[in-house]
Amino acid sequence: MRFDTPSARAEIAAMGVQETIAVWTDREPTLDEELTALGEEPVEMANLPPEWTGVLAVIFISTAMGQHGPRVKLYLKPGRGQPSASISISPNPRVLASSLDERDLSRLAPKALEWVALNHEALTTFWFEGESWMDDRVTAFKQGLKRV
Repeated sequence: MRFDTPSARAEIAAMGVQETIAVWTDREPTLDEELTALGEEPVEMANLPPEWTGVLAVIFISTAMGQHGPRVKLYLKPGRGQPSASISISPNPRVLASSLDERDLSRLAPKALEWVALNHEALTTFWFEGESWMDDRVTAFKQGLKRV
């Protein structure tokens, strides 16, 4: 599909995607400048499957997001619209908030808390430093996480 035709632009607009072109006349902007102009911030993220963690849920990990402290999210299945629980990243993690069914949270949280405690140093480093890592380092980090 060509994206520079009127019909393609109409189709993209119908999907709710809008593009605003910022004009930088003196130089190419940095990625940070472009994302700030869009109201976005760069984030490295991954959905870790149960086979990697030993937790019978998907664990979403990321670099720093929003104005809150280091955390991971626990999902029954991946997706932005799915119920989740936020767990602090620390040696003594805790559930910070949850939209999961109480039964699911009670079933999944103990192992998830154990997994975060086991991996808190690596997760904290990724939270604060991971956005500048190259892909091979991100891959090595994910592969180095311990299972419960």
